[in-house]
Amino acid sequence: MSDLESLETDLIAKIDGAADAGALEDVRVAALGKKGVVSERMKTLGKMSPEERKEMGPALNGLKTRIGEAIDAKKLALEEAALDARLATEKVDVTLPVRPERKGRIHPVSQVTEEIVAIFSAMGFDVAEGPDIEDDFYNFTALNFPEDHPAREMHDTFFFEPKEDGSRRLLRTHTSPVQIRTMMQQKPPIRIIIPGRVYRCDSDQTHTPVFHQVEGLVIDRESHMGHLKGTLEAFAKTYFEVDSVKTRFRPHFFPFTEPSAEMDIGYERVGNEIRIGQGDDWMEILGCGMVHPNVLKNCGLDPDEYQGFAWGMGVDRLAMLKYGIPDLRDFFAADARWLEHYGFDPLDQPNLAVGLSR
Repeated sequence: MSDLESLETDLIAKIDGAADAGALEDVRVAALGKKGVVSERMKTLGKMSPEERKEMGPALNGLKTRIGEAIDAKKLALEEAALDARLATEKVDVTLPVRPERKGRIHPVSQVTEEIVAIFSAMGFDVAEGPDIEDDFYNFTALNFPEDHPAREMHDTFFFEPKEDGSRRLLRTHTSPVQIRTMMQQKPPIRIIIPGRVYRCDSDQTHTPVFHQVEGLVIDRESHMGHLKGTLEAFAKTYFEVDSVKTRFRPHFFPFTEPSAEMDIGYERVGNEIRIGQGDDWMEILGCGMVHPNVLKNCGLDPDEYQGFAWGMGVDRLAMLKYGIPDLRDFFAADARWLEHYGFDPLDQPNLAVGLSR
């Protein structure tokens, strides 16, 4: 047995002394290979008497196991050391300034979303989010859409295959389902905005199957149309970075608000430039209204106790208006040249104190 102990000590020393994976493999072959020293010892078991085999068998198997484990541990240590050495040679000093030709750009949709969030956050609004895949209740029924409303048809909405019970999931056509989820989960007062992607079957110069919205919702006991008008006028003036804006609210119809309105802002066109806040022309930029009593009831709120207002606007369209982008489809073309032209410096975050778009 002392012979095996000496052999083990010698092999462990060789394993510990292996400087790299190649040297360790040589030790493994010399010890455990077909003609390795341990393997050769194992071959002698067949020539031993039963009593000798009963003693030497466990001893040799134990030696083989311990040598194998020592080799595996050394291999892992060598791999970790090699990785550390490689990382040390490949490290990058992230404190160095980025070369101008390698600096990324913020997409206009992301920029405008951040601008809108900055404005409404300063007014005391929280940001809420929800799933892109919805069901009929949250996307239509709870929002007071009639059963025969055109938006429920395939030509306007992306539906998934029906389930066994006939129900169908869908890609949300607006971010309004998040309003429903919030009202069902949170007790008023509620003051939220909801940015996110929405989906509709439409595609042309000013429409795409995927686009971005920001909706807002206020629920309390005292809100009225005057509060809605003041909130949206303050937003428009701050977003377009002008001293004043002209607005008008035209009666409209939405299933989820009553009364409902579309908000227009005054502008004039000078060449290819649209100047907000001056001129005698009008442009619709969003829809709004007081939350319909049926919507409040569907969310478990008493319309005799609570009321509020909501609005929705397209982020992509607001970006086109403010930054002179002519075609909505280019937003999704993944053209680096377009992003270089219309994108924003990632270090210039929207900030009301120093300006939204520097």
